[in-house]
Amino acid sequence: MAERLLIIGYGNMSGAMLAGWLAAGEDPARFSILNRSPKPVPEGVRAFTDLAEAQAESTHDAVLLGFKPQQLDELAPVFIRLAGEGVAVHSLLAGLSLDQLRKAFPSAKAHVRVMPNLASRINKSPVILAHDGLSEGDQAAVGALYEELGTAVWLEDESNYDLLTALAGSGPGFVYRFIDALAIAAERLGAAPEHAQSLAKAMVDGASSLAAASDISPGELANRVASPKGMTREGLDVLDSNEALVALLTATLDATAKRGAELSAGK
Repeated sequence: MAERLLIIGYGNMSGAMLAGWLAAGEDPARFSILNRSPKPVPEGVRAFTDLAEAQAESTHDAVLLGFKPQQLDELAPVFIRLAGEGVAVHSLLAGLSLDQLRKAFPSAKAHVRVMPNLASRINKSPVILAHDGLSEGDQAAVGALYEELGTAVWLEDESNYDLLTALAGSGPGFVYRFIDALAIAAERLGAAPEHAQSLAKAMVDGASSLAAASDISPGELANRVASPKGMTREGLDVLDSNEALVALLTATLDATAKRGAELSAGK
């Protein structure tokens, strides 16, 4: 039988994941939701707003923690009965380590860190995974479930988990900001707002799809777009001067990853 998953906290991320699983053909009855306030849920998915009811009636094999990382100390005692023996704890809580999950839910069967992004909704998200306690068979099953959301990657250890979370989990926010900045730049140079916005989104959609499907590195693709002394090369020279773009993104990822470490430290 497929693992039955209780989602604790039904926000943007867990909602996108559930939508992705259902779009991939998963049975809605495989999923249930516990959320303090009532929200519309997909047909066939059971929803609880009452903790006691969830404890009495939920028949889950795993829980997916979808609340804020700063709430772990407060909420772990509340949900500990839902994450007891035989139950695997899957965590979306950014910055919180497997060791912290073990301490919060010591009786759980296994602990899994999970970091997707909102592209889970359209089954195009990278999903970063790390675990403690899964058998080989359970790991394969968990990996297959998250692979339905896009591309699942297991890490052998957590040393770079915050950095890779900054890249793959927080990265869409940076890409959206880049798209917006391209459109704003075009507007400031005289383009009509509706043209700037639609062309920026269409361009990034096509470029990212080509990069994902190509065996050629994105750096080389950039060079192939640019002919010597042409328009694209002139623009790339601005981005490449003193590695301006690389330096900006290095600082961006570094700040994001450091925030993950701060969350782990309870800050």
